[in-house]
Amino acid sequence: MPLTGSAEQMSSALYEFKSSPYSSHALLLGSLPQQGRGRRVLDVGCASGYLAELLARRGCVVTGIEAPGLVGPEFPAGVELIEADLDRGLPPLANRYDYILCGDVLEHLRDPLDMLRQIRRALAPGGTLLASLPNSGQAYFRWNVLLGRFPHHDRGLFDRTHLHFFTWTSWVELFAEAGFKIHARQCSGVPISLALPRFNGTAVVRALEWLSFLSARVWSKLFAYQFIVAARPEDSQ
Repeated sequence: MPLTGSAEQMSSALYEFKSSPYSSHALLLGSLPQQGRGRRVLDVGCASGYLAELLARRGCVVTGIEAPGLVGPEFPAGVELIEADLDRGLPPLANRYDYILCGDVLEHLRDPLDMLRQIRRALAPGGTLLASLPNSGQAYFRWNVLLGRFPHHDRGLFDRTHLHFFTWTSWVELFAEAGFKIHARQCSGVPISLALPRFNGTAVVRALEWLSFLSARVWSKLFAYQFIVAARPEDSQ
C-alpha cells in the first residue's frame, strides 16, 4: 500500500529504533540523565514512541508529538501523546520543557528555522535541545553528487522525504539564526545493521559500525553520518 501524506508523516512511518551503540538514538539517550527525576521531556516527531518510552522508564515526564493517525495502539501508555502536523508548527503546549528532542525531524520540515524558534520558546529556563542532524557533507553523499546522481531512498542521507540538506557549517548557521548556540556535538557512524539486516548482530557488522564511528570521530565533516548536538538559547549561556 503506498504511503500518502506529508513528508514528516511518511518519514515517521519508516523510521525505527537504531539499537547500535554508535547510532544517533544511542547517543541521544546517552545525552540525557539516567535518572529522570520528573524532568519534562518533549519528543518532537516521536514516531511509535521508542525513545519516549525509554525516557519515561528513567523517570522523565514525557510528551510526544506525532502526525495525526500515524500512531497505533502500541504507543507507550506512560507517555502523553499530542497529534499535530509539525509543518504547521508546535501545537499548544501546557508546559515548558527541560529537554526537547528532535530526532531525525528538522530536515523533513518545510520551515526548520521557524520550528527551532518555537522550540526555543518552549524550553524551560536552562533547558536543552537535543537533535540528530544528517550530514549532507558525508563521503557517500558527496560521491553521489560528484557523479551527477541524487538517489531517492526510503531512509538515510538520501531519504526521499528530506526537504533540506545541510552540512555541519550550515546546521550551525541555522541554529544560530534561531537563537541557539550548540555547546556539545557527537557524531554517529553509518547504521550498517539497517543496511544489512540479515547480518545484524554479527561480528562483521559490529566491526564495520565501530570503524565507521571511529572514522566519524577522526574526520567528522566527511565521515559523520549524523551530528548529535546539544544546544541552548544564546541568552542562557
